[in-house]
Amino acid sequence: MKPKTQSFTYETRPLNADDLEAVIDIDKGLTGNSRRGFFQKRLNAALEQAGSYVYVGLQDEGKLVGYALAKMVDGEFGKPGARASLDSIGVDPTYQGKGAGHRLLEAIEEILVHKGVYALNSQVDWSDQALVGFLAEAGFSLAGRIVLSRDTGELTELQPTDNSAGDPVEIDHSAPEGDDADALSRDKVPVRSMTEHDIDAIISIDRKTSGRDRSAYYRRKQHEVLHQSGVRVSLIAEDDGFPVGFIMARVDFGEFGRTSRAAVMDAIGVDPSFQGHGIGQALMSQLMANLSVLQVDYVRTELDWNHTALISYLDSVGFTLAQTVVLNRTLTA
Repeated sequence: MKPKTQSFTYETRPLNADDLEAVIDIDKGLTGNSRRGFFQKRLNAALEQAGSYVYVGLQDEGKLVGYALAKMVDGEFGKPGARASLDSIGVDPTYQGKGAGHRLLEAIEEILVHKGVYALNSQVDWSDQALVGFLAEAGFSLAGRIVLSRDTGELTELQPTDNSAGDPVEIDHSAPEGDDADALSRDKVPVRSMTEHDIDAIISIDRKTSGRDRSAYYRRKQHEVLHQSGVRVSLIAEDDGFPVGFIMARVDFGEFGRTSRAAVMDAIGVDPSFQGHGIGQALMSQLMANLSVLQVDYVRTELDWNHTALISYLDSVGFTLAQTVVLNRTLTA
């Protein structure tokens, strides 16, 4: 049952560019760090692609006292299977425990339901008891998804196989020089930075592997990794100059504009005709090499708990279960 908010003079409204400093101040009061780069990118994205984001501000007597940021992560508004993610939520410490957080969630829910979205999820560090408790009270429960992570150290060269199990099917800077095994693997498969012109090839590869047309998802995701990420790290693998595999990943800015310690891998795909040829290994090896140069410590990714083929592949390249839980809330009209 949805918690009742207390009676205060709270008003909700869309966030705008003028709210950036207030949002940064609220977040800094909660985390102790300034994440200017992160919020600058997020608010710019909300203004540029309003159809994929829901950003709500909460004010009391004209003062911004809280914010909630949600974005589409699968499907499109109003289409079956559409799902949004609660990207960030924050309330001025002096207003906590007074219904502000629940009012923000209610506002996000009202907008999403109006747009035809009935599922909202979020990733939370399991040790963040305050946030886990707040979301549980707000009606969130464990989702059927897991988060895996690995450090950005070198990959161990996989042994050749007679089938395609060595390459992934999918997930829901230049190369450093060297004579190590991973460098040799990357030399065998040309890997380059992703550009906007690669989108049709990415959609085609995903359609072949998933049997679905997820054009809207990949167009939105490519815009995010190329224009909203602090550093561009997404990659394309080629055969004879034609894209045959991809990794979409992003690195946000952390404290004081430095790159974050963590990167996020959103999607990886290899054309079925080229699976088993080391394409996935070359892409993953190059991604880890680039992230290591950027002094990023680890990379994480979220996927369905029963996507056993992909879990097996990620296990083979060093991913393990992260200390992060994925929570879900079903929204009702």
